[in-house]
Amino acid sequence: MTQTLRLAIGSLIVGVTVLGLKAFAYWLTGSIALMSDALESIVNVATALVALIAIRIASAPADAHHPYGHHKAEFFSAVLEGVMIIVAAVLIIEEAYKGFLNPHPLDAPLEGLLVNGLATAINGVWCWVLIVWGRRHKSPALVADGHHLLSDVVSSGAVVLGVLLAVITGWYVLDPLLAGLVALNILWSGWKVVKSSLSGLLDEAVPDDMLTSMRSVISAAAVGAIEVHDLKTRHAGKMTFVDFHLVVPGDISVSAAHEICDKIEQAIKEEFGDVTVTIHVEPDNQALQRGVLVL
Repeated sequence: MTQTLRLAIGSLIVGVTVLGLKAFAYWLTGSIALMSDALESIVNVATALVALIAIRIASAPADAHHPYGHHKAEFFSAVLEGVMIIVAAVLIIEEAYKGFLNPHPLDAPLEGLLVNGLATAINGVWCWVLIVWGRRHKSPALVADGHHLLSDVVSSGAVVLGVLLAVITGWYVLDPLLAGLVALNILWSGWKVVKSSLSGLLDEAVPDDMLTSMRSVISAAAVGAIEVHDLKTRHAGKMTFVDFHLVVPGDISVSAAHEICDKIEQAIKEEFGDVTVTIHVEPDNQALQRGVLVL
């Protein structure tokens, strides 16, 4: 079992634990804001389950029907997570509206806030773990799950503040009002997750700084070649795909051209990790005098 898969399982366990704590906090207080927080945690559990399934699928090796692997499964998961975040925000807005129309005093607010605070602390630590590990190992599903939990941490903090202010001032309308404001923040977070995941589904190129670095690596490694052109990149999960045309002298052997390709491929993989490289070798009469020139 990979570490990424272990983290996905951990997310599911953490999600269930936090959901139980937040539901208990709502039961203690009757707070609309705390109930909204618990509603969002239901989505956390669902998205953790989706991420677990997607990572399991994405880790499967390439086969006859999927020769480029299953890496994009994580992007589908991240899009679904973003949609679920938005659904959670809509549910919170609905409950906040009901509470705004009928504000009421809270029961056992201190106990409820302590329980909710414990749940928030657990989420805070875990979202940091997911985002750091997901970025390091290029896992969109884990990063999306981490950002989802981060939005939950922010919303929970605002909920705690709202409940405290409501108890201190007696303005119980603050409880649903702040829950509604938090829902708007969650909506924005969900949109950002969906937007970033769609770029991967649409085969967006690697970032400009990575592309510039890749050009330099290819140029330095392509000793014996004349030119590189039509360099294209795309990313799918943790995997990056690179393909380009390599122009070599027309009189060199196939073996020599293949050796140049091997050196370039090795240099790219040493620099960028999980990369699939495809090189189309051309004779010198195909040089375009553009693209990445081999110096």
